[in-house]
Amino acid sequence: MDRRDFLKGTAAVSLAAALPRAASAHAVFAPKPGAWRSFDLITRIEIDKPQGKMQAWVPLPSVNEPEWFRSGESKWTSNAASVTRVKDPKYGAEMLHVVWKDGESAPSIEVTSRVSTRDRAVDLTKPGNATPLSDAERKLNLEGTALIPVDGIVKQTSDRIVAGRTSDVEKARAIYDWVVENTARNAATRGCGTGDIASMLKSGNLTGKCADLNALYVGLARAAGVPARDVYGLRVAPSQFGYRSLGAGSANVTKAQHCRAEVYLKGFGWVPADPADVRKVILEEPPANLAIDDPKVVAARNALFGAWEGNWFAYNFAHDVALPGTQQPKLGFLMYPQAERASLLLDCLDPDNFKYTITSKEVTSA
Repeated sequence: MDRRDFLKGTAAVSLAAALPRAASAHAVFAPKPGAWRSFDLITRIEIDKPQGKMQAWVPLPSVNEPEWFRSGESKWTSNAASVTRVKDPKYGAEMLHVVWKDGESAPSIEVTSRVSTRDRAVDLTKPGNATPLSDAERKLNLEGTALIPVDGIVKQTSDRIVAGRTSDVEKARAIYDWVVENTARNAATRGCGTGDIASMLKSGNLTGKCADLNALYVGLARAAGVPARDVYGLRVAPSQFGYRSLGAGSANVTKAQHCRAEVYLKGFGWVPADPADVRKVILEEPPANLAIDDPKVVAARNALFGAWEGNWFAYNFAHDVALPGTQQPKLGFLMYPQAERASLLLDCLDPDNFKYTITSKEVTSA
């Protein structure tokens, strides 16, 4: 996408964009709150080619939202010298800090975390009595981060998108439609992307994956004065609505990380939003490279502002995460296991050589 197309897209946002054509019956994608489902997530790490000082950091589910997600117990077995459960002081993201004795010949740890999740949907035609954000929560979810600034080109772009909108609902929806219409999923992006939204806007290259596109949504919303947050997690089961692109394809979910987004709307509370998954449907849903007005895309687009499917679980909402016990720079977000070998950070996006696996198993008890 070149700069001219980007600016044209900014100017083209209109209320009509919020009302895409109705989807056909065979393309229904309509998550609604229902039964809770429980899963065990098993993360196993074995440091490849062990050498010198070795340590790891394993993200733990640490989100508890009464309407859609419960983080249960985490258990682990390891030959490490120490395993410590730590919490990020700003966002509450939890992780295990694992340290092996120097020269350990076969460093390993296996962590099993129980989570419970369900579909969610917010009726945006009927405001309720959602608990207002505290001043501290509002400040946290409006401020910029290292990769998601809320000034400069982000603020300028946001101002153009929401011009003429008066309510937070209108602003949040206009930004959602703008991201859907002006970005693209890039299959060549490593992992889930980096989420460096200022660089995306300055270059006019609005492509990437979920940590890029949904971070862009969050940054633009915050710049418009609408509290928003990223939710970092993992797909754990197939979609019950038949969307192959929106679910885990097997019990091995090592590469199934997915970042979602939420906005806080007065009267409604935290509202789900996932424009990145609309772009994923466009690129990947069979037969692939669908038109934006394809019924499958329209159905997903209509649903993913206000709803999402509970075949996914949340790790945390954290940004700029410091890993305890290391000199490595802060992480933009914590969604992958991390490890060091001989004080060198291993590539978390190369699990085969790291090496780690994550598997998912649905369980019948909560």
